[in-house]
Amino acid sequence: MIVRSLKLMAGLLALAVLGGCVSPKTVDYSAYKQSRPKTILVLPPLNNSPDVKASYSLLSQVTYPLAEAGYYVLPITLVDETFRQNGLTTPADIHQAPANKLQEIFGADAALYITVTDYGTRYMIISSETVVTASAKLVDLKSGTTLWTGSARASSEEGGNNGGGNLIGMLITAAVKQVINSSTDAGHPIAGVTSARLLSAGQPAGLLYGPRSPKYGTD
Repeated sequence: MIVRSLKLMAGLLALAVLGGCVSPKTVDYSAYKQSRPKTILVLPPLNNSPDVKASYSLLSQVTYPLAEAGYYVLPITLVDETFRQNGLTTPADIHQAPANKLQEIFGADAALYITVTDYGTRYMIISSETVVTASAKLVDLKSGTTLWTGSARASSEEGGNNGGGNLIGMLITAAVKQVINSSTDAGHPIAGVTSARLLSAGQPAGLLYGPRSPKYGTD
């Protein structure tokens, strides 16, 4: 019975993250459209959250939405090893590297700088919430110009009803969630939702379609 309850709660957790989107804002795409980058270098995200897993959890999931948007993304493992061989082992040091130097080493058109501000589960008396929040900027590596900025947030509690509204139900739900979250990295699937919201093209204030997309040039 406990195993079935855990599986049920895991399913509900997965369904809860499907809603939401990046908040609309006004974006000036003039520099972006002039640059039209084809290849993107993704730098290891800066982690301003208390969870040490945040940076590489998000990094491992950003390639898919960027590829779907129509860009070639330099292989994450190759980029990481190249930085290590050049003595750059932390995201903070890597983010300080000159743009022209990154272009010289990797040959990419643009670099994506990501910062994670929230990652992990917050426990309360009758509930818990797993949140991942991140911001990003796309920079032209030849000119150093910022082409685009954005931010996104995802939560396990989106659309949740906390066990139907009664106190016993909420306490049971919170207890089950705590078991699940303490035995797994609960933030990892939420980070996948955040990366998709942050880096998918074709949404308000989002990235433009890249040259590998059939929708290239239509936005």
